[in-house]
Amino acid sequence: MSIFQSDIWKIGVIDAPLSDILKEGSLSSFHVHWLPEAGSFRFLADPFGFWHEDILYCFAEYYDYRTRKGEIKAFSLDKNFRVLEQRTVLSEPWHLSYPYIIEDNGEIYMLPEGYKSGKLTLYRAKNFPWEWEKVPEFSFPCAAIDATPLYYDDRWWLFYAPPSPSFARTGELRIAYADHLLGQWQELAPYPFNKGKGNSRMGGTPLCLDGKVFLPTQNCLNTYGGNIQFISTSLPLTIHSKFENHTKITAPPHFKRFTNGIHTLSAAGNVTFLDAKYYAKNVLHRALIDLRYRYSK
Repeated sequence: MSIFQSDIWKIGVIDAPLSDILKEGSLSSFHVHWLPEAGSFRFLADPFGFWHEDILYCFAEYYDYRTRKGEIKAFSLDKNFRVLEQRTVLSEPWHLSYPYIIEDNGEIYMLPEGYKSGKLTLYRAKNFPWEWEKVPEFSFPCAAIDATPLYYDDRWWLFYAPPSPSFARTGELRIAYADHLLGQWQELAPYPFNKGKGNSRMGGTPLCLDGKVFLPTQNCLNTYGGNIQFISTSLPLTIHSKFENHTKITAPPHFKRFTNGIHTLSAAGNVTFLDAKYYAKNVLHRALIDLRYRYSK
């Protein structure tokens, strides 16, 4: 991490389905309702929305440069997308991010990224959305990064980046499948379906349209989370599936200072969540934060 340039993200919601954004090919004509920023040298990123009993909830990574560890926060929103309540709902000794929400057989699950724990962990809602518990019977072969599930053709699919080698964390797209969410999971192929930092790491919810699946991936060629590169392939998925670049989504000028990146586009019914970043360059403040962190260890 460089003290000369700190990524600061914030999250927002658009009152339109993800399919509209994909067809438009741009965010320029969409109004974003921004959630409050997290504070100095803190940020909110990786938003995923979920409707429950007619209330819209948002789950996101909350990161503080003072601790260098992400936690998962949940927000309940009113009909105008204003925050009614917010709480930290998941915290572990390791970094957490990318809190993908899943509904299956009447249960609600969260599948966050936590590869520094050495495994991929599934959580079940005990008291949605504020209380979660680990699901011990869930098992996945590796500590998948930004694991993104899709239920299609009576089967669960998982798009993810492997934790090693380090290049693969932003440079490989792998696919696994299982008959049930809890497993057993198997790799669709012993090789990545995409390779390269421009279109391999997942960045939101898959979208099935017109016999194809469209995946939002992170373009990390010039900066981490520079923009969203949609890729697509025909369905059904097979060992021979080939992905092609589709639409690229960038942060438009009306995002004002938050135009240095976007790395999540996620669907929640007829609304879409996103994040956007700017570079904080208060070097002295960041240096003091880093010194305090070093001497607190």
